[in-house]
This record gives sequence, C-alpha cells and structure tokens, in this order.
Amino acid sequence: LDLSKIRLPVPGIVSILHRISGVALFFSLPLLIYLLSGSLSSADAFDSYRAVVAHPLVKLILIGLLWGFLHHAAAGIRFLLLDIHKGLELQTARATAKMVLAVSLSLTAIIGGILW
Repeated sequence: LDLSKIRLPVPGIVSILHRISGVALFFSLPLLIYLLSGSLSSADAFDSYRAVVAHPLVKLILIGLLWGFLHHAAAGIRFLLLDIHKGLELQTARATAKMVLAVSLSLTAIIGGILW
C-alpha cells in the first residue's frame, strides 16, 4: 500500500478536515473556557489575559481555532444538506466541498485580519 499515490477527492478532504476541526475544537474548550473565565473575574485579570492573547503565537493558535470553527460550521451545514438528499450529485458535491474550503478560508482571513 503506497499512501503517497492515493489521492483523496475534495469532498473526502472536507470530511476529514471536518472531523479534525471537531476534535480540535473539543480539546480546546478547556483553554477557551479558562481564558474566558479568567478575563471576566476582574479588570486586572482582563488586562493580564489581554497581554497573553496579544502574543503572536497565541494569536496564531486562536486564528487556527477560528478556522476550525468556521470550517466545522460550513461543513456541518453541507453535511446537513446531504442528509436531506440535497447536493448528492457528483458535480454538486464537489462544488459544495470547494465552497466550504473557500468560505472557511476567506472568512478566517477576513476575521483574522481584523482581529490581528
């Protein structure tokens, strides 16, 4: 089995990324809840958490989580439509998979650029 020769179609890539983004969001929940609860405790704590979030590495991690959320949401809508038998044709399935990638990456770039 030569894994380098196997080429997954775009809908398969979107499906795998949907699972990966879901796992990443699940495991990042404790961190996000910790940041939220710490930032809401007092004004001084908010300032210290704001300084932590201002670090470029933390910003990149949060932008990665933003992409995970946006991709998971867009792909989830696509899968809900597939569950009600909308867009099952091969060309439509490929087009909606490409649209999920384009929408999630575009929104991540726009929102990430604004928040950076």
